[in-house]
Amino acid sequence: MEGTAAGAGGLDAVPALEIDPVLDDRGTRIIVCCGSGGVGKTTTAAALGVRAAERGRRVVVLTIDPARRLAQSMGIDALDNTPRKVDGIKGSDGGELHAMMLDMKRTFDEIVEAHADPARARAILENPFYQSLSAGFAGTQEYMAMEKLGQLRARDEWDLIIVDTPPSRSALDFLDAPKRLGSFLDGKFIKLLMAPAKVGGRAGMKFLNVGMSMMSGTLGKLLGGQFLGDVQTFVAAMDTMFGGFRTRADATYRLLQAPGTAFLVVAAPERDALREAAYFVERLAAEGMPLAGLVLNRVHGSGAAGLSAERARAAAENLEEGRMVDRGPGKTGLRGVPATSSEPSHHATAADSSARPSAARPSAAPEAAPTADVTEEHGTDPDTDQDLARLTAGLLRLHAERMRVLAREQRTRDRFTALHPEVAVTEVAALPGDVHDLAGLRAIGERLSSPRGGS
Repeated sequence: MEGTAAGAGGLDAVPALEIDPVLDDRGTRIIVCCGSGGVGKTTTAAALGVRAAERGRRVVVLTIDPARRLAQSMGIDALDNTPRKVDGIKGSDGGELHAMMLDMKRTFDEIVEAHADPARARAILENPFYQSLSAGFAGTQEYMAMEKLGQLRARDEWDLIIVDTPPSRSALDFLDAPKRLGSFLDGKFIKLLMAPAKVGGRAGMKFLNVGMSMMSGTLGKLLGGQFLGDVQTFVAAMDTMFGGFRTRADATYRLLQAPGTAFLVVAAPERDALREAAYFVERLAAEGMPLAGLVLNRVHGSGAAGLSAERARAAAENLEEGRMVDRGPGKTGLRGVPATSSEPSHHATAADSSARPSAARPSAAPEAAPTADVTEEHGTDPDTDQDLARLTAGLLRLHAERMRVLAREQRTRDRFTALHPEVAVTEVAALPGDVHDLAGLRAIGERLSSPRGGS
């Protein structure tokens, strides 16, 4: 980052993350962008998709973010569970970009329709408990993202799949979802409800009528008899599918561990985001999953980093207190000094020294009229000078605040790199506004691919 050279434990101590070699490697089939919420995962995934497509890859971006920003930036009215081609991609060698947004319930419905006969599928889809489970069960969104990833990879229509992981409270939810759903399906409550269906025939009915009567009476009071009946009907219909859920989840999990997958941890230069990133880096290492590196997003920079916060603040105070305002001759020569020089304290001293002799000379009063003429001729009106001084002081204070932000971000980043010196890092400079179109996504892609992210 310009003006903030990294010292020990900083960027110089860790490898640089090079994005283009990852995108160009035909062996890379899946890129997973993960991290805590609100750090720019969706924009990063979309920018990577645009850049990869324009470098000749056939790409599909799977986003979990329900916001409309991604669709709008790609020139698509709306995204849904079906990949949509993005127009305007300047691809080479057949490069294309498709985008889609996960529809959690529709993905669950597709699984049921694909793995159950029509009658049983209809019974499941119309079951009230299933409708609640498919729409909002904890972990369902993350699990369905894994399911959709497995479906896309099996189709082999695209040579690169970029996944924007769900905006979960914890970045680890994406990896935990298959185990959590498996635990639910293997739970004692589900097994108990499955028992009548497994016994079958009259014995099953006898078990249902006798063995379940006591439990149903108790649970019926707590949950409602109709709800419990819906659960039992759902479990009976889903019994043959439960093993398939676990099998597919395990297969997708192994796919994430394969050499053709690359994880990119996305974070902002903030304490909580980088703490979450550190947890994820450690978890990926423990699970043996391939980590490409860390994308440090929305990093602030300054073109005048040589002017420290302390010096900028001191210069602003001098201006506000009038110590830099020369009311005698020579003012014109000093106008604009704070804006063009990185040595405001030096000029403040010069201004003070030139002002004091002028004020002390007895002959200063008779020369007042000629001075006024010169003031009119050269535009050195005192009110204008004061306005300029106030404006310059305000700019200096803004610069001082920016330098404090830079210092805080650098300290936070350096703590991460000191803990994980093996993780490659790239920084992406903060943009003045949101990304609204393909040009903005291209700009992000260029920053991602530049040395240290072009920041």
